[in-house]
Amino acid sequence: METQTLPLVTVVTPSFNQARFIKATIESVLSQDYPNIEYIIFDGGSTDGTSAVVAPYSDRLTFVSEKDRGQGDAINKGFQMAGGSIVAYLNSDDIFLPGAVSAAVAALQENPEYGAVYGEGYRIDADGNIIARFEVTEVYNLWKLVNVSDYILQQTVFWRRSVFDTIGYFDLDLHYGLDWDILMRTGKRYVMGYVPQFMGCIREYPQAKTSAGGAQRFREIARILRAQSSYRYPPAYFIYGLDTYEKIVCRRIGSLFGWWPRLARKLQRGVLRVSHHWIGQAATHSQGLYSDGWASTRVHLMLPPSDGRYIELTVTLPSGPIERQSVVVRSGRQVFARESFAQGTFTLSIPVPENLWDAAVTFTIETSRYFTPEGADRRRLCYLLEKIGYSERYQLPGG
Repeated sequence: METQTLPLVTVVTPSFNQARFIKATIESVLSQDYPNIEYIIFDGGSTDGTSAVVAPYSDRLTFVSEKDRGQGDAINKGFQMAGGSIVAYLNSDDIFLPGAVSAAVAALQENPEYGAVYGEGYRIDADGNIIARFEVTEVYNLWKLVNVSDYILQQTVFWRRSVFDTIGYFDLDLHYGLDWDILMRTGKRYVMGYVPQFMGCIREYPQAKTSAGGAQRFREIARILRAQSSYRYPPAYFIYGLDTYEKIVCRRIGSLFGWWPRLARKLQRGVLRVSHHWIGQAATHSQGLYSDGWASTRVHLMLPPSDGRYIELTVTLPSGPIERQSVVVRSGRQVFARESFAQGTFTLSIPVPENLWDAAVTFTIETSRYFTPEGADRRRLCYLLEKIGYSERYQLPGG
């Protein structure tokens, strides 16, 4: 395909004193097999020799070095300058993997309803060695993104440029959670597509922003959650709070009991054991929908606005102890529908109330009949939720 027929992709790198890593970042962008890339680096006035590292690539990118208000300001300037209809940003210590841009463009072209796409990635160390897969990545789930965790690796995200005309740009007051905030805002207006391909890497080292944030980072996350979630204390509040303060408590234990290392280690292990237990409980059970598709007695879901006037739920009740299932679908106290289905696979059409047509829809599916599997699996299982989406017309159950 001719280059001029491919959409232009603009990649923006915000940078400040990252001469140690920025060469790898630049080369990961310029070595992509996609032939139509505009690359812009917005540097905040680095004094560590960044400009000298960038200089050999000056004919293949745009380098702007000037004082700014931080990472969000640099990204905003880059996106506003961008000529591409597709945009992404890559921090100056992170990298793209080969084929990332091509995969993103293909997914956006094949799915015009997507406002953005994301994929799989790795955690790497300061020397670029792979530590592990970015373990929390999963297929798109808007309720979980807004209320439980940021499971999307920002280094793999590509947006349609027009999305920012609707949702606005990055919040300049955010330092640690600006990527999660923009992903929430994107998801509450547009469908985001998951691409099952490894596309990027986040570099982890003690001086990295996420690693060094501590209590200040948690306070910012709490502020984002208050703005974006409909819950006063969503599960993410406790997950990120425990993750933050377990580290603070363990450091305090080490300081207080440095004279008795064995006791300090024992106490620290106890703190981590309790904290990780409750983090795991919140992350696994809070939505009521499990990774194998089984739904519990209460499932929380969220969809962006759509022209569709019906929510379509494809459900399966396998052969087993439950012969017929009944569900109630509600948003707060407002009941959308009451449905029942027998064993088999059915599509349920749930009318969306008119007062919710122009906003993201948060709703709950409640069920009274459940069974508990034998053995170690103690979950309350009700039915399999196969698919969720919108439709413009009512569909008869099973039709």
